[in-house]
Amino acid sequence: MKKSLIAVAAMAVVGAASAQSSVTLYGIADIWVGKPEGAKVQAGSGGLARSRWGIKGSEDLGGGLSANFNFESAVNLGNGATNAAMFDRQANVGFSGGFGALKIGRSWTAFDDIYGAANSGFDSALSANAVWINNYAYSNGTNTSNAQIHYTTPTMGGFSGAISTKLKGNETAAEMRHTAVYAKYEQGPIYAGVAYEKDDGPVVLKNTLVNGSYDLGMAKVLASYYTTKTGAGIATNSYQLGADIPMGSALTLSVGYASSKVDVAGAKSATGFGVAAGYSLSKRTTVYGGLRATNNIAGKDLWAVGVNHKF
Repeated sequence: MKKSLIAVAAMAVVGAASAQSSVTLYGIADIWVGKPEGAKVQAGSGGLARSRWGIKGSEDLGGGLSANFNFESAVNLGNGATNAAMFDRQANVGFSGGFGALKIGRSWTAFDDIYGAANSGFDSALSANAVWINNYAYSNGTNTSNAQIHYTTPTMGGFSGAISTKLKGNETAAEMRHTAVYAKYEQGPIYAGVAYEKDDGPVVLKNTLVNGSYDLGMAKVLASYYTTKTGAGIATNSYQLGADIPMGSALTLSVGYASSKVDVAGAKSATGFGVAAGYSLSKRTTVYGGLRATNNIAGKDLWAVGVNHKF
């Protein structure tokens, strides 16, 4: 009888511990068929969102404190390949609680965190801002390839912020120190954000982004302004205007216009227009299609249709 009671108690303890911890396998499988400018019709990976898979977990430590981890890898559905680093998107561990969230390791910068928050075309390959020629390394993730410290504040009255920075010992000749911050307000129909990042090399870059959106019900209007300045003082100024328009309970149409120009004599503006439609077959599966047309920038025109499945 005693042994039975002990076994039952042990099972209860294990059950309680399990309830306080979680590990989740997640990802996005996204593939499209289309024609990039200057290429043949082809199938490509990551049209609406980049294909990826990851594992994340959290343990309740009590008192509102949790320990967390996140490993995430890109995957190309065109050939099944991953990048050279197994977890090239994220590989970090940290804590969260009433103080906010702290993580250490490979992660997106605070600038990255709000980069796509007001992009047209669902922040996809069909977004008008593909014509932005700011030389920020967001698209290939070089700003995140070495460990950094990333802290996010708790949200108070819709306001929150974050800061990320790389420690000096994690710098390399190709990737020097960077520090980024953002502040945002997000409540009800309103979103507004501002972010700044300074990269110290090998080319010194100072990036500033201001973006926002307002949901009118009949449409959500989108706007963003992005400027990059080099250490030599050369600026690239870009902006984007757009709208997400519900066409029914499952269908949304997104349109956008963007422009980008280097502030030097004789430079022409690169401009682009994008239109995308997404139809939700379920909470996890969306079919989409659209096109992007550009001016004064080669190789950026695209039409595509695809499917995006989250798991």
